Amino acid sequence: MKIEALKDEKTEDFIMYCKKHRMEIDDSFLYDEDLKDFKIGEENPTYIVTDYQEKLIAAISLIVDDYARRDKKARFRIFHSEIEDISIYNMLMKAILNHTKGLDKVSLFVPAVNKKLIGFIERLNFAIERYSFILVRDDMKIPELNLPQDYEIRPFQPGKDEKTWCDVRNAGFAKLQGSEAPINSETVTKMISSDDNIEGGMMILYHKDKPVGIVRGSADEYEDLPIMNIGPLAVIPEYQGKGLGRILLRASLNFAKERAYNRTILCVNAENERARALYLQEGFKQVEKAICYKYDLRTKMK
Repeated sequence: MKIEALKDEKTEDFIMYCKKHRMEIDDSFLYDEDLKDFKIGEENPTYIVTDYQEKLIAAISLIVDDYARRDKKARFRIFHSEIEDISIYNMLMKAILNHTKGLDKVSLFVPAVNKKLIGFIERLNFAIERYSFILVRDDMKIPELNLPQDYEIRPFQPGKDEKTWCDVRNAGFAKLQGSEAPINSETVTKMISSDDNIEGGMMILYHKDKPVGIVRGSADEYEDLPIMNIGPLAVIPEYQGKGLGRILLRASLNFAKERAYNRTILCVNAENERARALYLQEGFKQVEKAICYKYDLRTKMK
């Protein structure tokens, strides 16, 4: 077997490999729309391992886009081997580390049920950074949405509200582990033009004329069926603890119902206990648990 940087002639094999194994690993960046737009380059350093018949048996790919560079943190698209051999994982890791200059760490989400992959990751000296939960809500009655006086939910206006969205999101997530890096208007523009965008799914909560919260509903899949993904949902710090997150959540649930989505899905950090409690109270049920591992480049590369 041999390891090599992904080349154009093997890209389709790599994409098929990702699709084949995405149910075993974190599939956040392995949806069809992500893979359709995948391109070899500095933002996507990728290596594959093939056997003597040129069959692809392992792959590693890192996402090093502008957002990752600004935050000095990159995230794996895939890190997987069909052959259960630590030497293959070592080989892949050694190759990908050549593309981490300027970064402080790389992160990898692993489903808690994938014990074998967890074993290999921990042998490579990744450390647990946090846990996250996937929650799903089946179609059921949505509690009444009551807006307090002087509050209003307005639809996001492309070309006008990008900065407002960033300001609210960045303030609300400033201390949320894994999401603390600020986004910019360019990121929001890409989000609007993405295949998963649903017209009207982005909403901004105002107190009088002050933007204080945001929520987004986007197209997703779960268990091979359509589902609406809720997130981000953020409220600026000085307005937190007033029940506004619940209002935004219900607004998004109503939007999903209007668009004939039978189920909604969201992700929450384990340490964000207040948000997790809210979602459970509103009818969501935990269906998956994932472990976020980090590889600290500041200490490992010395």
